[in-house]
Amino acid sequence: MSDRCTRARESRLVAADVLSRQPWPEHVNNGEEGDYPFVANFSKGLAHDDAGEVVPSAYNALLRAISTQRAEDFERIPVTRRKLVDPQAGLAFDLEGPDPQSLRIPPAPRIDHPRNSAEMVELYWMALLRDVPFTEFDNNPLAKQAAAELTKVPEYRGPRQNGVVTPGLLFRGESRGDARGPYLSQFLLRDIPYGVLRVPQLTDTVKPGEDFLTSFAGWLEVQRGREVKPIVRNQKNRRYLQTPRDVANYVHFDALYEAYLNAALILLDPGLAVPLDNGNPYVHSANQEGFGTYGGPHLLSLVTEVATRALKAVWFQKWFVHRRLRPEAFGGRIHAHLSGIRDYGMIDRGVLDSEALKRINEKFGTFLLPQAFPEGSPVHPSYGAGHATVAGACVTVLKAWFDESWPVPDPVVPNPAGTGLVPFTGKDRLTLGGELDKLAANIATGRNMAGVHWRSDYSESVRLGEAVAIGVLRDQVGVGHEDASFGLTRFDGSRMTI
Repeated sequence: MSDRCTRARESRLVAADVLSRQPWPEHVNNGEEGDYPFVANFSKGLAHDDAGEVVPSAYNALLRAISTQRAEDFERIPVTRRKLVDPQAGLAFDLEGPDPQSLRIPPAPRIDHPRNSAEMVELYWMALLRDVPFTEFDNNPLAKQAAAELTKVPEYRGPRQNGVVTPGLLFRGESRGDARGPYLSQFLLRDIPYGVLRVPQLTDTVKPGEDFLTSFAGWLEVQRGREVKPIVRNQKNRRYLQTPRDVANYVHFDALYEAYLNAALILLDPGLAVPLDNGNPYVHSANQEGFGTYGGPHLLSLVTEVATRALKAVWFQKWFVHRRLRPEAFGGRIHAHLSGIRDYGMIDRGVLDSEALKRINEKFGTFLLPQAFPEGSPVHPSYGAGHATVAGACVTVLKAWFDESWPVPDPVVPNPAGTGLVPFTGKDRLTLGGELDKLAANIATGRNMAGVHWRSDYSESVRLGEAVAIGVLRDQVGVGHEDASFGLTRFDGSRMTI
């Protein structure tokens, strides 16, 4: 065996040894499955009764497969028409970064807890404001009413200014950068340099005011797995992202790492001359620059590489730990309770007595959560969120690679028609790190704006993705020849060096 072969084997053993010395977490859910069986957990695609509750035998078949982890038991789960999305992914191993089951997220808010009500109130307001441009939130009467109600909700975890939720802070992420400047990250607006092409970020649009699953009969059929016609996308009247519906449409069809690959291409544009993180070894070299290691090709592969590892980690949480029901399903419980179909007295009163729910009922005639997608949510549990976990992982790589303090030059916003970009005239100073955190929040909460995820799905999952990326970056430093490090600001605002 050659010396190189021996050293290559040893490097892998060292990485495995480091992983084996990490504390292994205990995975704990919120206990709803035992307290409220067949009511409080994800069951879409299985057989349901006429009130929208899962048929116990179907759910027990799912639990059996979760328990035994045998492939043949997963094949025995009696789905109706839509297939369950990849429940075995969380059982896969990985050869780089942390093991998918070595990371954890805390228990999700329960349906009998005020925090869950606060998140549902926000989702109802998101549905009501889907067609209002973000640039108009400050002066929109409905946005002002939404902000006023959310200010009064103690368990609402969105950003506040001096304890107040302002219209300009509605639906934003929770990092410091999210509260600065325009709602949309600059990385969702700037042209993307793609080789000799420059791609403007003009997107397909969908019909404004068109919401789905607002009748109980239609809602029930979709819970039972009914296939629906796909949404019609207008490819002629394309525009820059402008409204919550636009962002929801973006995250309906994107490749999960798409926005971060675009951001990497923007940041690698020689015309911008974005400084690298000081730990990059070639920042200090007088006669070398990075390429396959610590250069552009390394970054472009790494920012996509972490995505599948993030998905394995979050898919374990989804199926094997939490099995949180989707917001659309909780809307069905609220409707059934208030309509006298079933008594769900465990639902916290915070959402039942809300102004948002009252307005939904006045507009749609039911208490269901209007969906931006005709099929509603995907056929996998809500917590954690795939988009959010991938966002956390990919953005962490980008923050580690570049100097986060770099001021983003010439920030822009869409014009009123969304057909072009105009200068942002606000006073906030936008930094690379802040706009990357904002990018993660825009994409992750875009799924909330569609009605398919909760705020805590976003806030906890980006941290899970961050942990995945930190593990991968640590392995990258460990196997490289150069004396390198990565410095980055975590989503909680703390600094770390890898």
